[in-house]
Amino acid sequence: MNKFALMLIASLFIISSCSDATSRPEYKFKKAVDQGHALQTGDITISKEELLEPIELDIYKKELEIFEIKFNRLQSLLLEKLVKADPKSKGLTNDQYFDKYIASKIKVTDKDIQAFVKKNNVPADKLNQQIKTKIEEYIIAEKKKDALTVFIAEKTNGKDINVYIDKPIPPTYEVKVGEAPYAGGKDAKVVIVEFSDFQCPYCAKAAQTLNQIKKKYGDRIKVVFKQFPLSFHSQAKKAAIASLCANEQGSENFWKLHDRFFSNQANLAPDKIKEEAKKLGMDSKKFDKCLNENKYIAQVEKDIQQGKELGVKGTPTFFVNGMVFLDSHDFDKFSEFIDQELRK
Repeated sequence: MNKFALMLIASLFIISSCSDATSRPEYKFKKAVDQGHALQTGDITISKEELLEPIELDIYKKELEIFEIKFNRLQSLLLEKLVKADPKSKGLTNDQYFDKYIASKIKVTDKDIQAFVKKNNVPADKLNQQIKTKIEEYIIAEKKKDALTVFIAEKTNGKDINVYIDKPIPPTYEVKVGEAPYAGGKDAKVVIVEFSDFQCPYCAKAAQTLNQIKKKYGDRIKVVFKQFPLSFHSQAKKAAIASLCANEQGSENFWKLHDRFFSNQANLAPDKIKEEAKKLGMDSKKFDKCLNENKYIAQVEKDIQQGKELGVKGTPTFFVNGMVFLDSHDFDKFSEFIDQELRK
C-alpha cells in the first residue's frame, strides 16, 4: 500500500471520528414539572430518589470539603481582623505578630514525642531521626492550631461568633444492628454503629477514640461493631471471623480481642490469633474449631453487604443514630455530636 493510500485511509478515519463525535444526546437542563424527577426522555423517567440514594454519602463528603474550605477562609479573615484591631500589631506582619504573641511559647518536649508514639503505636524500631522530626513537625502544627483557638477565644471574650454559612446535614439511614457485638446500654438513646477492618490503621486510631467515648458515656450509649474487612487487607476477613468466635464466648471476649487486634495489627495470622485467644482465657478448643471452620463467614459477608448498601466504601465509617459521622478521630467533635443526640 503506497503512502497516498495510507493518508487517505487516515483522513477517512478522522472524518468518521469527527462525524461520530457530533452525534450526541441533547441534554437540556430545565426546571422539572414534577419535582421528584431528575431526568425524563420519552417514556423513561429517573427519579431524584434513584439518583441520590446510592451516592448520598459521597455527596455529603464533598459538601463537607466545600464547607471546610469556606470555614477555614472565614477563620483566617477573623484572625486577620482580630490581629489588626490589636494596637500591638502596628508595624508587624500577621506572621510576625503570630510568632511574637501567639506561638512564642510553643515547643515540643521529649515527653510530647513519647506521648505521641504511645498513642499512635509507633514501633520502636521505626523511630529514627527522620520519623522523630516528622512527629515534631506534626505536634508543632497541632499546638499552633490550639494556640490560635485560644487566641480567638480570648479576643472575642466570650461573645457569640455567629456563622452565616450553612453546615451540611449528614444523611440519615436505617442501620440495623442485628446480631453484631455491642458494648454499653442495650436500650441506650444513642446508638453508634461502626463499620471497621481489623487490619486498617485508621480503624486502630478510631478505636482509641472510641474507647475514650465508651469510658465517658458508659451505658448512655450503645456501641455496635460491624465487620467490613477490605479486600486488599489479606488477614482482615479471618480476623473478623475470629472476633465473632470470641464473641460466641461472651461479648467481653470480643472487646478484649478487638483491643488486642488494634493494638498489634502485625499479629493477625491465624496461629497468632489462636495464641491471643488462649492468653485471654477463652476455651481454646472451641475457639480454634470455630476459626478453622470459618463459622461466622456468613455474618461477616452480611455485614459487608449491609455496609455497601449504606454507601460504605472505606473504614472506619460511623453512624450515630443513623447519621453518618466522619470525625471519628476527634474526641471533642465525637463528644459534641453525642451530646447533641442525648439532649434531643
